[in-house]
Amino acid sequence: MASQTVPPLLDIRDLHLTMKSFDGEAHVLNGIDLTVNRGEIWGLVGETGCGKSLTGLSISRLVSTPPARYARGEIRFEGEDVLKLSESAMQRLRGRHIGMIFQDPTTNLNPSFRIGEQLVDVALAAGRHSPEILGLEARASSSARRMAARALAETMLDKVGIPNAAQRLDDYPHQFSGGMRQRVLIAMALIGRPALLVADEPTTALDVSVQAQVLRLLTGMVQEYAMGVLLITHNLGVVAETCSHVAVMYAGNIVERGPVASVLAAPAHPYTTALLAAIPTRGVKRGDLKGLAGTVPNLIQPPPGCRFAPRCALAGPDCRADVPPMIELGAGHGAACLRVASQTEAA
Repeated sequence: MASQTVPPLLDIRDLHLTMKSFDGEAHVLNGIDLTVNRGEIWGLVGETGCGKSLTGLSISRLVSTPPARYARGEIRFEGEDVLKLSESAMQRLRGRHIGMIFQDPTTNLNPSFRIGEQLVDVALAAGRHSPEILGLEARASSSARRMAARALAETMLDKVGIPNAAQRLDDYPHQFSGGMRQRVLIAMALIGRPALLVADEPTTALDVSVQAQVLRLLTGMVQEYAMGVLLITHNLGVVAETCSHVAVMYAGNIVERGPVASVLAAPAHPYTTALLAAIPTRGVKRGDLKGLAGTVPNLIQPPPGCRFAPRCALAGPDCRADVPPMIELGAGHGAACLRVASQTEAA
């Protein structure tokens, strides 16, 4: 009897997303392909406006349609295309199976409710589908479930580094600093032990020591529960220290992807090379840091062919003719660049 192949945890295939505005329709995601397996932490990096956050929001189907429209493509979670699910089915997936850490804690915590109430509600919702999260049997009373949910909320606050967690559960969001509110969001996303966690700039508002603590927590959760993580960030240092894989995104396209060690040690796409060259190092003198000229293009009227061509010193006429395919370089490392293709053929 042939064994069945286990589908990837997350498999995004040829995803195209357009967004209507008063100025026209922007093609903001232009054929995204990305696969995340259990136990992997993928870093999604690129400049502001490249479509990283929209990719993350699309996984939980949190992009409003309209004004957005998925022109084509699939987002498969454990083999099932979430773009075809009903809203009630998506509500069962969100939080319990697909967790999300949002970028702005100010707008994602309800100022009218205490922190503990918000965490307990998330824990109870997760416990309805998986009672083992609360450490109780399915027939446990509602009061027992609520007590277990509060205990779990306290544990999660403590894990993300909030002192006096038991007392802080009774505080309101405005009584927390911005960094502490961000830690509350992280605790909320992890409380249901989701199979997939999408983290959108989760450590931006945190100081270096707390950032390291939160990243260690994420790594530990991946190892303990075999989660998969998509970490959206501008910080290549965080990617190097935390992620197993990286995908480099530019203007709605993934231009390079693969294991972190391979991509950062031998970048193949000119955009990846430029991002790495812009990182300050100990030996770089003031004024010598390399920048990347130009800006991300207008996606209502994007440049033809390779969208990076207008900023690329290696671009030729052929680069503006067609969107370059992803060229496999070995061991899961690939880059979407015609110059990489020509070098591969020459070799």
